[in-house]
Amino acid sequence: MIRILTDTGSDIPYLSAGDIGIEIVELDIRFDDMAYDYRNDADFSVFYKTLTQSKTLPTTSLVSPGQYLPIFEDVKEKGGEMLVVTISGGLSGTYQSAVSARDMCGYDSITVVDSRQCAVTQRMLVEHAVKMRDEGQSRDAMAKALEELRDRLSLLVLLDTLTFLRKGGRIPSTLAILGEVLNMKPVVTVRDGKVEPLKKVRGAKAGVRALWDQFEASTNDPDWPVYFGYTHDKAKGEEFMTATKDKYNLAQCGLFSVGGVIGTHAGPGAIAIGYMKKADHN
Repeated sequence: MIRILTDTGSDIPYLSAGDIGIEIVELDIRFDDMAYDYRNDADFSVFYKTLTQSKTLPTTSLVSPGQYLPIFEDVKEKGGEMLVVTISGGLSGTYQSAVSARDMCGYDSITVVDSRQCAVTQRMLVEHAVKMRDEGQSRDAMAKALEELRDRLSLLVLLDTLTFLRKGGRIPSTLAILGEVLNMKPVVTVRDGKVEPLKKVRGAKAGVRALWDQFEASTNDPDWPVYFGYTHDKAKGEEFMTATKDKYNLAQCGLFSVGGVIGTHAGPGAIAIGYMKKADHN
């Protein structure tokens, strides 16, 4: 059986990974000397509690070639095959680490795919790879499909606060303070593998409407599920998912906690929607 490996940028906890038969490597996130764990959703909650209490952001680091190499050597030794699906190369050097480790290993039956996504949309690609593997399709067919699908995925995120963008030095402190006073909520997306701002709105209700406007304009593919994400506030995520599901009569939905890779900069209280656009949508 083809082994599938992804990273914690997908927000698939270790326990869930075992259920669907995949392997996980970890982007390291640390508060001082304390490492953040990815075993289950309870660990995600611990992360956000620590994040809100910390004066500075945790340090984050990519998956190194040294983390990949023993896994790849094991695949080579056993004469197996592996498909690696990484967090977007525009957000992390993890993809390049995987390519470097594969080259060091010198084994042609390992394929590395840059998802150009993160969080729930990276998860969607990984789960599609699992489906194809379980149907008996080849590694090359799986990789080709993911590379064709990845740019049809759309991830929209509504941030609840500018605080953590300020802490990370991504926006000036004066802008963050003004934004908090005016109750500004940034809407961001992943485009060409990188996080880009879409707009800023005043208030949570306007933020949800902005997400819906973008969702309507994108023409989602009804053959694919629509995934929802949340940072720490599950009730908020459930409320958004239920309202969206009812508004658009969605048949397939999933709700997932967003972990520390994205949550470090998004902060608690964010909500997200990820979906597949129709193939003919420009």
